[in-house]
Amino acid sequence: MIVEKDFLNKLKDFGLNSYESKLWVALLSRGISTAGELSDISGVPRSRAYDVLESLEKKGFIVVKIGKPIKYLAVHPKEVIERVKKKVSQEAKEKKNVLEDLKESSLLTELNLLHSDGIKFIDPTDNSASFRGREKVYEHINFLIKNAKESIHLKTTKEGFERKYETLLTQLKKASQRGVNIKLSTPKGVNEVILKNFSDLAEVNISKEKDSRFCVIDNKSVLIFLTDDQKTHHNYDSAVWVEAPNFVKHFNNLF
Repeated sequence: MIVEKDFLNKLKDFGLNSYESKLWVALLSRGISTAGELSDISGVPRSRAYDVLESLEKKGFIVVKIGKPIKYLAVHPKEVIERVKKKVSQEAKEKKNVLEDLKESSLLTELNLLHSDGIKFIDPTDNSASFRGREKVYEHINFLIKNAKESIHLKTTKEGFERKYETLLTQLKKASQRGVNIKLSTPKGVNEVILKNFSDLAEVNISKEKDSRFCVIDNKSVLIFLTDDQKTHHNYDSAVWVEAPNFVKHFNNLF
């Protein structure tokens, strides 16, 4: 049985490794088969076939037929997806509960103390970082907004303004409720509904500058995008963050 490598790689989304993918695909093509037959047509060594098939059974991809020799039946892919969804949801819920418990634990208190002590040894010039991938950049912007005490100034593109509505609105609302001064700057042509909703919690300015993207927090730190979001794939969107009050003054003047 010849199966394209790209096809097998896609089965990683089901949570399967290489051997599991090969044996499951082989069984799907046969409907019912023995471990030996599946090993022969999939290329998975016989010494591993039984262990891998046992793993597939535990994951709910196959069932074992009673009798001798032992044979295996493939579960319908649609049913497999439902089982995988249920398992992922259950695992995510369990992990969330563990993390919620950690928030109130002595472990977190100790970790916070370690972090506080460590900060004392950091040279102010070391408070900088670079990020690659828009998701990573937005995670840090969310973190900065979450910890803002006085002001948040965001300058972005038309597309960026609409993206920030999806990713930053919740934290911006919380910041506004804390009394943080928020200013947003964007070119004309943005979605009117988004513009109105942002205007309810921030001062929104329409700028002639179309390409600038940066964020200034509490007049002391700035995050600057280095790439053109029109020409750059989101996985390669890049930014740098630096905490330097004197340097930040220049960016605040742009507002």
